[in-house]
Amino acid sequence: MARSLRHFRLALQHKKRNYSGGFVKTRKHLIETNTGSVGKLTNNAGFDRFRYLTFMISRAMSADAAKVANGDVNGAGPLVEYERRIAAGELVDGDSCQLVTLRELQRLYDELVASADACRLDRYSASEKTGRSRWLWSRFIPQSSYSPVKGLYLYGGVGTGKTMLMDLFFDQLPSSWRKRRIHFHDFMLNVHSRLQKHRGVADPLEVVAGEISDEAILLCLDEFMVTDVADALILNRLFGHLFSDGVILVSTSNRAPDNLYEGGLQRDLFLPFIASLKERCRVHEIGSSIDYRKMTSAEQGFYFIGKDISGFLKQKFQQLIGEHTASPQEVEVVMGRTLQVPLGANGCAYFPFEELCDRPLGAADYFGLFKKFHTLALEGVPILGLHNRTAAYRFVTLVDVMYENKARLLCTAEGSPLELLERIVTISDAKHMAPRTSSRSRKVDDFDLCVDNELGFAKDRTISRLTEMNSKEYLEQHAALFLAEKQLS
Repeated sequence: MARSLRHFRLALQHKKRNYSGGFVKTRKHLIETNTGSVGKLTNNAGFDRFRYLTFMISRAMSADAAKVANGDVNGAGPLVEYERRIAAGELVDGDSCQLVTLRELQRLYDELVASADACRLDRYSASEKTGRSRWLWSRFIPQSSYSPVKGLYLYGGVGTGKTMLMDLFFDQLPSSWRKRRIHFHDFMLNVHSRLQKHRGVADPLEVVAGEISDEAILLCLDEFMVTDVADALILNRLFGHLFSDGVILVSTSNRAPDNLYEGGLQRDLFLPFIASLKERCRVHEIGSSIDYRKMTSAEQGFYFIGKDISGFLKQKFQQLIGEHTASPQEVEVVMGRTLQVPLGANGCAYFPFEELCDRPLGAADYFGLFKKFHTLALEGVPILGLHNRTAAYRFVTLVDVMYENKARLLCTAEGSPLELLERIVTISDAKHMAPRTSSRSRKVDDFDLCVDNELGFAKDRTISRLTEMNSKEYLEQHAALFLAEKQLS
């Protein structure tokens, strides 16, 4: 049954790529209204131009597609699979920026296949030494084994298909390889949990790196984003050990390597990691300016705008749980910690915003929550700014974790996703804002302006994801996925 569920997930991922990877046929996106109960649909102003460009790209790719159909191209890899879908009519439109990125991923795929033995990718021929025993052995015989193949660091704007492209690459890799695909938040939580387990060892980071490399030589990290000083201070030594153990990194991010952890505490200690990352990975920018997540319909969304409408949200929550009775519940998080859920039933959890984002919670708590619940009803999301900057950080993390887990969101908010985050800007944005003069009255909103580079860069991603999570396509995938899990459980 587990294998069947895995195949179903892969099928849904394949379907999702047709929506969010730049190959959707819809030309409408969400515009939130003041009433909040229904999303209006409007034509995307630049879409006709995009359709013409993608039509020309599709024509230019027809020769390559024909080669695939005739068997003139190598038989495996992300680009080959992409072109197979084009030739079969499963995908209609193409994006030149994504195509260039796919060629980079195909190049990496071909190098890995050619060097699979040298990279020790096959799990059945890999060393059986555990992380801790390897650490003990290395005390006597120091050794390093850098991979002959460099990894790949993909970065670009929100909604450009980075995750879809990496998943397409990962899904084509042989099942016998030591590989792992994981969200960066989840990866770092796993690292900290392992460090706790190995307290007392002279160099627990080396032991943890040994364990990780035993499990996966090819490590695919989605949404590489460093905001926590504790993470920043260990990444250089952790990846120093991982790269020395032969690990190959494939990662996606919204930020170029040189901009990671920009303005963070003790960043000088983080800079050697950036140098190491650029040495062990090819860096590739996805230059597309199109946010494909916003090119989805939103006829059946659950994002409600307005104040004093908590009763309406509770009514919707009750409809979702049906005949079940909601009651306080407890969720196990990590290292013995638990999270209290105010109301939960039938896979649905209900939280006031303050309970989930104004308390000292983090990614670990949110991952724990969505291991038990597939739907979150979130009451009263406020306009975010300087006065609730910490809550804004947690809200961004919450949306990231929900998106990674394909969870469903019902919420009431004081504004649209764009309005919620419009007071958060980067330092560069703030410098370009028009200065106030004595003859111009200063708006009250300006006093709540939050100038924060990390939040500013995360803002567009959060707006984009909230928009997609409210779309008909996303909600259909969510419903199909959790119906299948319910049937198999």
